[in-house]
Amino acid sequence: MNKYIILIMLLISQGLSSQTVFGKWKTVDDETGKEKSIVEIYQEDGKVHGKIIEIFDTTKRDLPCKFCNGEDKDQPVLGLVIIKDLEVSGDVYKRGTVTNPEDGKVYDCRIKLDEDNPNRLQLRGYIAFFYRTQYWIRAGL
Repeated sequence: MNKYIILIMLLISQGLSSQTVFGKWKTVDDETGKEKSIVEIYQEDGKVHGKIIEIFDTTKRDLPCKFCNGEDKDQPVLGLVIIKDLEVSGDVYKRGTVTNPEDGKVYDCRIKLDEDNPNRLQLRGYIAFFYRTQYWIRAGL
């Protein structure tokens, strides 16, 4: 009997843990649909951040962020924190930024889980009233 209760609790906890933005996400190229990298989203000092932890194209793994500004300039893209300072607001994380390491542009950012699929992350980058949305896929499924 106790084995069944433990098994049920384990299954419930695994289901709940997959209902969060935290963890590893595969980024996908908008134009080609090809997977590009894995970004790990984590919390630090009350803010949410995302760091590139894997790059699938071996020719790009060691490249610096040559178009980035400030402390990110010329830093390796692998290991770069591209999502910074998001704050929780209900089921949405916002008021932070996302950096595109390919061109160094920084956008206001918000992320949330896809309402229909909690294994898809919706990332939206803004400049003024214009925005672009990407969908990332939970890694390791």
